[in-house]
Amino acid sequence: MTFTRHWMTIYLEVKKVGNMVATLTQSSMDAKQQSAGLGKYTELAFAAGIGATLASGILVGLSSTITVWQKGLSLSTAQVGIISAVMSFAIALGSLAGGRVADKVGRVHFFNWISALYVVGAFMCAAAMNFGMLTVGIIVAGVASGAEIPVAITVLSYDAPNSAMGSKLVSTSQIFWQIGIFVSYIAAFLVSSLSGAMGGRIVFGFFAGMGIVVWGWRVFSSGLKRIHAEADERHNIQARAEEGYDTQKVSVFSVLLGSQKKALLGFLGAITGYYVMWNLLANTWGQFQTYMFSQAGANQTLATALGIGLNLITLILNIVFAAVSGGKYRNSAFYAGLILTLFSIIVMALGGASLGVIITATALLYAGIPLAGEAMYKVWTQESFPISIRATVQGFINGFSRLIYGLFALVTPMLVAPSVIKSTMWGFVGVVIIEAVAGFTMIVLQKKYGTDEHPLNR
Repeated sequence: MTFTRHWMTIYLEVKKVGNMVATLTQSSMDAKQQSAGLGKYTELAFAAGIGATLASGILVGLSSTITVWQKGLSLSTAQVGIISAVMSFAIALGSLAGGRVADKVGRVHFFNWISALYVVGAFMCAAAMNFGMLTVGIIVAGVASGAEIPVAITVLSYDAPNSAMGSKLVSTSQIFWQIGIFVSYIAAFLVSSLSGAMGGRIVFGFFAGMGIVVWGWRVFSSGLKRIHAEADERHNIQARAEEGYDTQKVSVFSVLLGSQKKALLGFLGAITGYYVMWNLLANTWGQFQTYMFSQAGANQTLATALGIGLNLITLILNIVFAAVSGGKYRNSAFYAGLILTLFSIIVMALGGASLGVIITATALLYAGIPLAGEAMYKVWTQESFPISIRATVQGFINGFSRLIYGLFALVTPMLVAPSVIKSTMWGFVGVVIIEAVAGFTMIVLQKKYGTDEHPLNR
């Protein structure tokens, strides 16, 4: 009888989460069709975008339930840091290897099947009974998530009929990334009152179920097959019509060190510097926000409720950025985002570790990072590099930044403790300044050299 009640509780909680996600997804779909003008590419945007939702969901799902796992599995503070670091290392490995593997087996084939690996990892996490089992599941899901992102973005860019649609599709994927964060906090909030590690199990089980849906959609959808086929035909025609246009597999180094060496290496350096610094800041909050709220005195229910409200700001502004990502106001939005980001860190550096200060700083930060954050990085990467090397380049940048963050995550729990958090925030002020310099450099380089679709002085 107890066993039956136990699983009935799980069923009811998962149903609540599913209903919330369905409502949120439908609202997002309506907004896209009305304002983004994706037309027949709406299905592609959603099939790829929900993959981004899964990737961010598993990352923030761990963050938002880390205190639940800590109590339910009796994890030490050091083990909390190790699990977060392992997630970052796994995503890095997937990012570094995903592009190259996709080039060998085919981008679309890889895009269709990577969700199956994600499902395996998420189910392993949901069933974890100790630190070791949870860690293995995190590794498998993290590798799949890291491999998914650069390949999915490249598929979007490749399938887009023009650069304007490509920018819309790529920036739209960031909205879905934010939806994954939002859904993770909703799910964690709904299960926050459950005992032991049950709340964490439900959250990971829910994302595993979503992964099955995404896999089936990508593999069996006739609409997606038609879009992929049209893109192949379009690029083949262009390859025959334009001298030097090449979409075949090539050596990444031969392209980077070829006739466009100065422009491409400049782009690579600026984008990598920007994204590493942004990722260091954003992922510290992404993985340790709930932990910081808890350290400041919030219980699990309050911490996850705050996550829902604060991430709603980011979700809305990601939609705003998607609308301007291909237009003349993109750089203005970027500058505004940097100012908000810097101000948020200064507020926390001056104010300290009280819950009110952390909430205020996080609200400002979450208003800034959609405008000067990962969406801009993705658009820059797709604009700047030839299609033949985009997945590999983005995989390298993703992987390298995750390696840096993985090392940092080993000590982050100690650095965000109330006694030292003010000093840590002054260090992050320096991080944001470096991020801004790299971002400004990238804007200057694009004005000088143009983009891959519209080259100037290459």
